[in-house]
Parts: sequence; C-alpha cells; structure tokens
Amino acid sequence: MEAPKIIEHEIGGVRSDALRFGLHGVKSEIVGSHPLESAYQSATGRQEEMKRKVLSNTYGSAFPLKMDFDRKILSRFQRPPGAIPSSMLGYEAMTGALEDFGVEDYLNDPRDSETLRPADTHHGMEVRLGLSKGPIHPTFI
Repeated sequence: MEAPKIIEHEIGGVRSDALRFGLHGVKSEIVGSHPLESAYQSATGRQEEMKRKVLSNTYGSAFPLKMDFDRKILSRFQRPPGAIPSSMLGYEAMTGALEDFGVEDYLNDPRDSETLRPADTHHGMEVRLGLSKGPIHPTFI
C-alpha cells in the first residue's frame, strides 16, 4: 500500500514558512551584532538603570514602578496589522525616543521603501492570536 500523500502543516509550530518569510539565514545566528551596536545597547541599559536609581532616590521606590507599569501599558497599545502602522507616540514620548535622531530620520523610513511588501492582515491577526508562527509582517522582498 502507498502512504497517503499529505503535506504536514503545523500551526504555531517551529517550522518556518519560506514562501511567506523568505529563506532562513544562518549567518545571523553565527555572527553577533556589530561591536558598536552592542556597546550602544549596553550603555543604554546602564543609563536606564542609573535613571531608575535617581528617580527612586528622589521620588521614592514607587515612582519607577509606576513608570514601568505605564511603559508596559503604552507598549501594548497597537493598531491591528494592516496598511497603517502603529505610531506608538505615547510610548515614544514616555521613553524619550522622540528626541532621538535615528537612521530613519536621515536615510528614510523603511516603510516608505518601494521593496516593502504589502501587509497581510489575515496572517498578522493569526500571529497576534497565537495561531501562526513568524513575524506579523515580513518587511522586504
């Protein structure tokens, strides 16, 4: 007897969908981030920790906890996946990211690129609800 010809599909599993998200790269797993990027991230972490200590010493230990709760609430507020991305304006104002001058400010926003894929709303909601695995929106072709 012949075995049934079934294509296995695992929802929420470990398998990646190469047609939706592109081929899996091994280089990103082997090579770490750039040394300046890791130094910047560690310096930012130390700066945040010192800021928390100063706020705790100045206003009491409850104030940094309240700020953490506010930060978590504001980071979870998002629009459904689709054509209009979440701006996260409240979160950026609270963390001070509005004053930062990032790469997207002088090179262009990657979402304005011509090679950007249109958002798949159905897949984005599947990922958000835990029915599918992978990024909500594969960015570039």
